[in-house]
Amino acid sequence: MSLPAEFHEIAKRVNNWGRWGAEDEIGTLNLITDEVVRRAAAGVLSGLRVPLALPLRRDGVQTGMIPGRVDPLHTMTQINQELFGPGTVACSDDAVTMGLQAATHWDALTHVSHSGTLYNGRPAGTITAHGGAEFGGIDKVGHIVSRGVLLDVARALGRERLDGGHAVTPEDLEAAEEMGGTRVGPGDVVLVRTGQMQVLLAGDKEAYAFPSPGLSVRTPEWFHARDVAAVANDTLTFEIFPPEIEGLWLPVHALDLVEMGMPQGQNWNLEKLSTACGELRRHTFLLSATPEPFAGGTGSPVAPVAIL
Repeated sequence: MSLPAEFHEIAKRVNNWGRWGAEDEIGTLNLITDEVVRRAAAGVLSGLRVPLALPLRRDGVQTGMIPGRVDPLHTMTQINQELFGPGTVACSDDAVTMGLQAATHWDALTHVSHSGTLYNGRPAGTITAHGGAEFGGIDKVGHIVSRGVLLDVARALGRERLDGGHAVTPEDLEAAEEMGGTRVGPGDVVLVRTGQMQVLLAGDKEAYAFPSPGLSVRTPEWFHARDVAAVANDTLTFEIFPPEIEGLWLPVHALDLVEMGMPQGQNWNLEKLSTACGELRRHTFLLSATPEPFAGGTGSPVAPVAIL
């Protein structure tokens, strides 16, 4: 089944291929300039630091729906071992096996393809079993430090949590802007709160995964118009799931990552940030959210921190 004409029409309107040159591998992250970072740093007032990552643990968010995307399996490889003889300093070491998109993470631009193509017109076949992503892998991202903007859609609509059938629209994003007294601009990293993380924190992993609120297929054009650098939210699937257009699976992924070249993040814990922003009456902050640079990776865990 081919992608519908509606998808291709949106794709043409948000396409950034060639905007930063034929060899570009980081897409909208080019919008995070030195001046953007300077302004973001100047906006830190209280110094309050809010962590946004879930713990990396065996009983994580994964349901088994995606083969190979396993929750972190942590093992000890040595425990209090005196490597240099009796009475010397003892060491303990660990190892972990996990899916790179298993917990709080960024998707690289190569995480999805459509019509045999990746961002900037690269062939999908450049991703291989041994080398991973030849172009546009998560290791090419570099530092993600910019102004973060919390768009607390749930609270802007007068709720603690959106229901599972809610597709977040551009109108919802603008309502959250108004509530937060801010406007999203070039180079910003937008964090969209649906409140869905509350379900996971309450221990209901299945309800967290399905059905899930998420971004509508209409949102990529809004982010494109605002020159947003990256977007993350507090859901497993990022976009509404099941999809709003029957049979059209992961269209927002394809529009954001392939057409626009905009990284997206999932499973971000925005609950403490929502509280802090509400108390301080300020929904912008300095965001540090650099992924682990796995060579050839199509995603990576991240431990983001908002500094208000």
